[in-house]
Amino acid sequence: MHPGKFLFATILFILFQFNCDVQAQSAGTVSGTVQAEDGARLPGVSVILKGTSTGTVTDVDGFFKLTFKKSGNHTLVISSVGYLGQSKTITAKNGQEVKVSFSLKPDSKNMDELTIHGKTETQEIKEQAFTVNAIETKRFANTTADLNQVLNKTAGVRVREEGGVGSDFNFSINGLSGKAVKFFLDGVPMELMGSAMSLNNIPVNLAERMEVYKGVVPVSLGSDALGGAVNIITNQHINNYLDASYSYGSFNTHRLALTGQYSTSKGIIIKASAFANYSDNNYLMRGMEIWDEAQYKYVNKDFKRFHDQYKSAMGQLEAGIINKKWADVFFVGFSYSGTKQDIQTGTRQDVVYGAVGKDGHAYNASLRYRKDNLFVKGLNANLFASRSVDNYVVTDTSSYKYYWDGSRVKTSLAEINGAKSITNINRPRTFARANLGYQLSDVHSFNVNYTYDHLKNENYDELITDHAEIPGILSKNIIGAAYQQNLLNDRLTNTLFGKFYGISVQQSRYVSTSGEYAQANDSHTYQGYGIASRYKVLGDLGVKASYEKAYRLQEVGEMFGNGYTVIANLDLKPESSHNVNIGAYYGFTVNKHKLFIEGSWFYRNANDFIYSVVYKSNSSVSRYENTSKVKVNGLEGDVKYNYGDLLYFNANVSYQNAINNSKYSPGSSGSTIEATYLNKIPNQPWLFGNADLSIGKNNILGKASRMQFNLGTQYVHWFYLTWEAFGSKASKSTIPDQYIHNASISNSWDNGRYNLSLECRNFTNNLAFDNFRLQKPGRAFSVKLRYFLK
Repeated sequence: MHPGKFLFATILFILFQFNCDVQAQSAGTVSGTVQAEDGARLPGVSVILKGTSTGTVTDVDGFFKLTFKKSGNHTLVISSVGYLGQSKTITAKNGQEVKVSFSLKPDSKNMDELTIHGKTETQEIKEQAFTVNAIETKRFANTTADLNQVLNKTAGVRVREEGGVGSDFNFSINGLSGKAVKFFLDGVPMELMGSAMSLNNIPVNLAERMEVYKGVVPVSLGSDALGGAVNIITNQHINNYLDASYSYGSFNTHRLALTGQYSTSKGIIIKASAFANYSDNNYLMRGMEIWDEAQYKYVNKDFKRFHDQYKSAMGQLEAGIINKKWADVFFVGFSYSGTKQDIQTGTRQDVVYGAVGKDGHAYNASLRYRKDNLFVKGLNANLFASRSVDNYVVTDTSSYKYYWDGSRVKTSLAEINGAKSITNINRPRTFARANLGYQLSDVHSFNVNYTYDHLKNENYDELITDHAEIPGILSKNIIGAAYQQNLLNDRLTNTLFGKFYGISVQQSRYVSTSGEYAQANDSHTYQGYGIASRYKVLGDLGVKASYEKAYRLQEVGEMFGNGYTVIANLDLKPESSHNVNIGAYYGFTVNKHKLFIEGSWFYRNANDFIYSVVYKSNSSVSRYENTSKVKVNGLEGDVKYNYGDLLYFNANVSYQNAINNSKYSPGSSGSTIEATYLNKIPNQPWLFGNADLSIGKNNILGKASRMQFNLGTQYVHWFYLTWEAFGSKASKSTIPDQYIHNASISNSWDNGRYNLSLECRNFTNNLAFDNFRLQKPGRAFSVKLRYFLK
């Protein structure tokens, strides 16, 4: 039996055995606020139900909410560094919510001795049944990092960029990459906001935390993710705030970010966010081969990049209401994003472009609605709808061939494909998602999610006057349903789910018999399923396992091409995979010492992998095909340690053995085994790790100030650039070991209102490579100014 199916059947049997013995219990809640004597709301305050392991911490508005299992008297214990602790006894009844408030007095004598034991929201997410990393971004708020750079420090995640700011990148989770990984912003697909909304240019200040789901993805995201998903969570609190920052760095790099919110006493809220990026990306390319006329031979020299300028901008505005009888949340939003990018190289750095450029724009209008206890208690509704238009133009009209020294020679051809072109891509899109959750009792809950995605693809070349516009339509329908059990006083959690995938493709095809184009429609459906379980051996020690039979439906660029270098393939099939995760976690707190350890084993067995291959009848273009089967086994481990707010240390290591599991070539008779069968997948790291150290101290440069020093190291073990089966050992192309070290120092004043940071990336100036051995920037410096008001 397949290991994924065996795991699914075994866990299914066990959980229903438990369900026969466990009786549901009603639950109630207690909620409230904690503030200082002067009325200021206090975040990060520990709230514990005495005599239990149940606890939480207050959010930035000083608000907390806890669930209790039994009616009767309960004692709440409140504690925070620098304040006198308090306790209060409440009388709780099943099904009711008790509201309380606390006002804490300062305790200057013991402010270094108090310890917080409550679990943060990030910690609770990590203890879910799903294999998920939760990353708080506040540690990086004063750095110049984008979201890609933060995520690249996470166990199991590897981000490989092809150059500097705004360059194309490959994002992988546990060995599966590309379109197999989906990205979301507050649960909504990020691609709806256009190509400028990419992880490599979104500043870290726009996110409050990030959730990385590995292999098995919750139904609530409504996704066809095969390898995993990244969900970026923005500030969801109702308080007013303003967060503005500007940074300047090497290679004439500028980054500007702004996010804020204003709310009225009547529940009207206005949210705004924006960012802008600019970089010349003129970093040094070392050891480039060029013809030396004086020596009359090819020599290796260093040259600066000269055609890699990048600009991007995004602006978003939302307005709505909260806490009304008919809606807990109702917002209408509008956004614009744009990019302008020079293209310096192809997939090989010996191919140099000097005039090719890409210019894109995207517009989006959205509506979101949420209502808890809709019609009946326990029924929660969450709706989202949007209409977007994304378009870009790729211009390739030069008649020159360029070299790394900036010289050029006149030719009769364009730079990419030979023929000059101005390619337009227009993609209007309609998206809608509805999610219903029902809490039947403290033990049983249900979730149903429906996603509708309709996209029209138009591409044409302006220089071809008699071009025929043949738009294609790609429609997707995804339905997911989940049932969750919380058994043994929440020690055992089981989530069973199923997913239905539907895809419809409409495209005009050439009919050879009539010599005309005719509309062709093609529709298919697929079914997936899975289970995720977690068992708490102790309050802070747990084991978890999950399995999913997942599908990843075809994307518009894969089906219809891009109009200039990628041609259409309407016969593509979706990718599918059996994904298994088994892991454990353990955490403990002793005085100021806090340690959290987690580790996992993962297995992926993917079929019909979609890869870009050179087209048989024209080597200058490519198309996507179902070419491979891939099997991945791997291990990963992560250790986090805190000593109060003085010291933070994190180290993780990831090993993934991804091999080609295609025994015979597609279309072959099955008589000859592929030479690359059971070879490692090329151009993909298989061993890598990260380590980060932060040391912070208050009041060094004045009262209410804080100084922070960060040091980070990334290691990537060497890996093959091409198939290891081809060529002699000495001639095999490899990407060597890489060690990249980053450092930063920052200081904040007035309790974080004013912030200044200095940063150096790759301070040892080591050679860094990623996709296809394309060089990345060397040593780079930056300074960042940030203003935060709440």
